[in-house]
Formats: sequence, structure tokens, C-alpha cells
Amino acid sequence: MLTLVLGGCKASGKLSKSNKSYEIGEYYRSIEQYRKTYRKTKNRAVKAEIQFRIAEAYKYIGEYKRAATFYKTAIVRGYSDPIVFLHYADVLRADQEYDEAIANYQKYLKTSPGDQHALNGIASCDRTPKWLDNPTRFQIEDLKSLNSKASDYAGVYPGGHENQIVFTSSREGATGRRDSPITGQLYGDIFHSYYDKQKGRWEKPTLIDENLTVDTGDDEGAASFDSRGTTMYFTRCRYDKTKSMGAEIYTSSETGGTWSDPVRVELGGDSLLIAHPSLSADGRTLYFVSDMPGGFGGKDIWKAEGAPGAWGKPVNLGPAINTPGNEMFPFIRDNGELYFSSDFRVGMGGLDIFKAVKNDKGQWEVENMKSPINSPGDDFAIYFIPGEDRGLFTTNRKGTRGDDIFSFVLPPKIFEIDGNVVDKETGNRLKNATIRLIGTDGTMLRLNADNGKFKFRLNPETEYVVAAFKKGYLNAKANETTIGLKDSKTFDVSLALTPTDAPIRVDNIYFDFGKWDLLPASKNALDSLVQILVQNPTVTIELMAHTDCRGDAKFNFELSQKRAESVVNYLVANGISPARLVAKGYGETAPKTVNRKLAQKYNFLKRGEELTCDFINKLPTEEEQEICHQINRRTEFRVLSTDYREKFAPSPKE
Repeated sequence: MLTLVLGGCKASGKLSKSNKSYEIGEYYRSIEQYRKTYRKTKNRAVKAEIQFRIAEAYKYIGEYKRAATFYKTAIVRGYSDPIVFLHYADVLRADQEYDEAIANYQKYLKTSPGDQHALNGIASCDRTPKWLDNPTRFQIEDLKSLNSKASDYAGVYPGGHENQIVFTSSREGATGRRDSPITGQLYGDIFHSYYDKQKGRWEKPTLIDENLTVDTGDDEGAASFDSRGTTMYFTRCRYDKTKSMGAEIYTSSETGGTWSDPVRVELGGDSLLIAHPSLSADGRTLYFVSDMPGGFGGKDIWKAEGAPGAWGKPVNLGPAINTPGNEMFPFIRDNGELYFSSDFRVGMGGLDIFKAVKNDKGQWEVENMKSPINSPGDDFAIYFIPGEDRGLFTTNRKGTRGDDIFSFVLPPKIFEIDGNVVDKETGNRLKNATIRLIGTDGTMLRLNADNGKFKFRLNPETEYVVAAFKKGYLNAKANETTIGLKDSKTFDVSLALTPTDAPIRVDNIYFDFGKWDLLPASKNALDSLVQILVQNPTVTIELMAHTDCRGDAKFNFELSQKRAESVVNYLVANGISPARLVAKGYGETAPKTVNRKLAQKYNFLKRGEELTCDFINKLPTEEEQEICHQINRRTEFRVLSTDYREKFAPSPKE
């Protein structure tokens, strides 16, 4: 793939014969050469050095499991450079051996305290399992009918038209040589394929340029198109025999199905690495990768503004984007979002895809795209269809045959309320209640819940009030919001309507034994009662306090009256008009009659039974008797009227 080819697009220099292939980036060729040298030497230090170099070559090729084996052997043989622990940890992490990876990062940190690469690696080991267990909403699919056993990557839809895909491949049919010293595969060419709707699959890919003006014996790939899909920018690594002449960006235009002779895009002077073009939607900014002076690490992302044939001076995107590692495969989306791959930031594997968005101050804010877009393998070359949350990306994760092209889609977030209306006393669904939904976005909906069920579709970034109304019941409402939600959500809403024709128990009202001061634990229950009265401003109620039948009747009556008054005082203190409230203590004079809810909860009680002292004393166990006493010790309210209107005193005259 071109990530490897770019590693070899550099001058050779004067190197020892044994290391020359490796140093100029011919990783595949160097492995076999090192193996031959290894068999001929008996020097332990040399053997350790060779093991390390083979591991490095496998790491660059992306064969992390093989690389791990050779790193481990190099460590056992006493390879002296601590960098071996760092790189060994990297490939262990890519193979999801997180505990062992962390141990080796820590070994490296002992020799290089505070090293950011190692610290990022440890953080990656911690986060990757969590990201795998909690993937984002993206859905991905392997384009198996398109991919081959060779590298297939950097797929795009020219002009956003999904019937044609253009991508880079080193498959059979590519024009390059078969024995690439870098990858062991054919040099890449630009292919295209059309989608066969009847067969539901991609047709057999062919070279994009039958005249071989774009595709040559050199290495071509990573194409980007203008908005019409007729002008293409692509990378070409040229070779003179086995010597690399560097990576450059070329451009070609299509007319009548024929591509013009490619023209080199002048961007970096004498730089040996100008690659991975991405053209902005308006055609005025070209993003690309280079290792030219002025960068922050290995390969950086740059941009040049202007127009074809007149590009301005390249500008590095700065440390908010670029790191001491490699940033590659930029893609500038039509909405201004920048996507790229990096091997240095906290991520899941070798290369991870990142999203960068400018904040209100014009500063880039970068985030990892996480699973399933990213994986413990290499993930890169993402492409979005203009105006849509779907597109293509490349990965070599487990299950692929190398670099394969996947499609992705971000389904729209779906928010909805799935609700029901019930009788607060019985818990049964109420038929024919009226439901209203009001949203801060102007939503005003009304429906009839025939069977006690209702459902609404909600909009994102909106606050809602859902309310239920039914004759003979107090109104009820609930508040929900979709503001800030990153994932789809169904809100389960149950609106319990209070009947107005019978006393309603207020649960969880607590007093100390023999006292009437409200305890703090009663606050939530009383606040709920406040909300009922606020939602039903025309209602007046009687607060009813009851005791059990034990103790002095007069004391029980006075105690219940004071307790009812304590509840009323709390409601008044929280904004309820005293004119709407009546406090009434009943002592032990109104024992509870068993309703359906109580009968279902306690199998020794039957609906309609009155919990008098005589009834309770005849129960066979003390436990059952105590339960009945607890039921009788209750606070209730009942609706007195539903036509209350607040009276306001006229303003005094001057």
C-alpha cells in the first residue's frame, strides 16, 4: 500500500551493503537479505541487531504478529537500544496483547521518562477495549465483491456518484513490477469499477486509464477528484530502475472518457515526498502529506491555497493536527471537517482515523473516530460522499486479506417517546386520555391514547413537555430532552393520572414516633405533590392524616391533625396558595379499605375488606397485623373542587 511505498520514497545515501535495502525502505526485500546474513554470522550482538531490523521491516509492512516474534527474540538476545521495548509494545498492542504491551511501554519509560509515544500507547491500551465494547453508531461493511488478495485502498466515488468507485490496488492487472522490494506486491495502479444493480455487486475492476497515461510502471494511488469528478489528483512514486525518485502529486482531466497526460503539481520544491492529495469542495485548497522542512515529525499534513496551476506556498497545519509521528491520508469534507490518519495519537492500532473540527476560535479540535471505524489494525483513507454521513475507508483489521475497502454509514439518530397512561391508584392503563407534546422547536402535537399507549418521534437538540389529560383525573406531565444526546434513544414515559373521586395515598411521608415534624426523607414525596398542584392550578384538596387504632383515640386524633397541618405548611412554603388546602386529621376513625393494588401486593388481604381493629386482631400472625397497621398509618389527599380561581387583590389607588 502507499503508506509503505512512501516510506521507501527517499534517497539511498551511502549505506553498508547489508542495511542498504532496509534504509531506503525496501522492507520486503530486506527481510530475506537479513535472513541470509543471520545464517552466516555467529556474533550474538549482530544477531540481535538483525532480529530487530527484521522486526522493524515486518512492522512497516503491517505484519504485526511476525514483528512481535522478532522483537521478542531481539530482546532475549540482548539488543541494547531501549527503542526495542517501545516498538515491541506497539505491535503487541496491535495484536491486542494489552497487559504485555503496557509492561514494555513501562520498560521503555524507565529509560525515557515522560516519552509521549509510550504514554499514548499505555492510554491506548486502556481505551481500546472500552471503545470495542461500546462502538459508535457507524455501521460498516466489507466490500468483498470489490476487494482482492492484494492491497485495495483509498476508495472514492468520483463526483459523489455511487455507481462508480475509484481506488488504488496492487492486484493482478496492475502495470507495475511484480517484485516490489517494499511490499512484495505489484506496484499500485488506479482502478475503477461500476456497480451492477441487477447482480447487486461491483463489476470486475479495470484500470481507470486504458491508454496507460495515468497508470504506468511506477506506483500510482490515493486519488482525489473535483466536485464534478472530471479532474483527478493522485500520487505517483517514480522509480529509475530500483532507485526511488520520490513521491509527487499529479493531475489529469477526463474528456470523453479519455484522461489527459498527467501534469506534476508544483508544491514542495525539492521535497522527495508530496503525496495523498485531497481537494476542497470549492477547488481552492489542496491538502496533502509531506516531510518537507518545517514539519513536526515524520510525515505531516499541509495545505496550499489558490487554483490549479497556481497553488500558493504550502502551509503546515500545525501542532493541533501534526505530531512527532506520521499524519497521512487527509480528507477535507464539504462541510469543512478534516479527517486524517495518525500513528502517534491515542488510538486503537497502527494507523487510526481522526476527525478535526474548528471551534468558535478557529482552532482545530481533534477526536478519535473509535470503533467500528477504527480497529487494532491500520485504518486510513476515509472518504465522505458530499452532503451525507456515509462513504468509504480502508482497513487491514482481522478478517481482511490485507488492505481492504469498507463502506460506512452513520444512521440518523432516532429519538422517540414510547409512553403509556395509567391510573395512579390501580396501575391500570387508561383509555381515551388526551396526550399533548410541546417542544422548544415549536412542536405542538395532540393525540388520543385509545388503549393507554402513545408514541411520538422527537427532534434532536430539543426540550419537550409531554402531558396527559382525562376527565375525572388530575393532569400529569413529564419533561424530556434530546439536547446533547450522541446516540439514538427511546424514552419510556409513564404518566400516572390521579383520580379525583377517591382519596389518594401520598407514600413516603415520615414522622418520628408520636411527633408531627416532617423528616427530610419526606421531601421527595411532598415535592411530587407540589408538582401535581402546580400542574392542576384549579384544584383544591383536603390533606388527610391517619393513625392506626393502637393507643389513645384522642391523642391519635390530635397527632393526625398536627401531621396534616405540617404537610399543608410545607406545601404553602413551596408556593401553593393556602386557599387551595384543607388540613384534616382523622386519627383512627377511617381505617383503609383494601383496593385491588393492596390485594395484589398482600395475598392475605381481599379487595373490599376494611382494616378495622377487629379485623386486624383476628389475623393469625403478628407480621400480618403489623402490615395492616402500617397501611392504616397513612397520608392521603382528596380533591374537593376543580374550579378554583386565584383571586388577586386590586392594586391600591394612589
